[in-house]
Amino acid sequence: MFDVLIRNWWAFAVRGVLAIAFGLIAFFMPGVTMLSLVLVFAAYVIADGVIAVIGAVRAAEHHQRWGSLAFEGLSGIAAGALAVWWPELTVVIFVFLVAVWALLSGGFMLLAAFQLHIDHGRWWLVLGGAVSMIYGVLLLAAPMAGAVVLTWWIGAYALVFGIALLAVAFRLRVIGSRAA
Repeated sequence: MFDVLIRNWWAFAVRGVLAIAFGLIAFFMPGVTMLSLVLVFAAYVIADGVIAVIGAVRAAEHHQRWGSLAFEGLSGIAAGALAVWWPELTVVIFVFLVAVWALLSGGFMLLAAFQLHIDHGRWWLVLGGAVSMIYGVLLLAAPMAGAVVLTWWIGAYALVFGIALLAVAFRLRVIGSRAA
């Protein structure tokens, strides 16, 4: 397997360059990046919905239960259509979903913190819960700014991932050239 990796070091390099390019696009064009992610989501849920509807039709042909599968498929198609029709709304809904999650998880973390003995790290849980709740409030207060920040996080991940892949590619290339 190691020989295969060495021979295909360029594949790691290509993936790394693509990840870095995506990361830079996410940083310098966050609106385009978020819109692209929304459209990919839309394509996925529409395709998933169509497949679910096909499954429901086949289940009905075999006299099996099909109602919930059909409803799932139609709701996926509807969600995808809405995402295509109103991509900005989809972004805002996603940010609100993250905000609600941050508020709920932060609240439960604070609740758990006060049930924990002070010597067992209570204040770390208090800090984590408070930060989560503050993050949730900030996302609710400025959802579009929150979408930009989420896009930047994705971009930061892509940059680090791309650099790591390039490092592996060049290391494999050096090992391959030494072996040759």
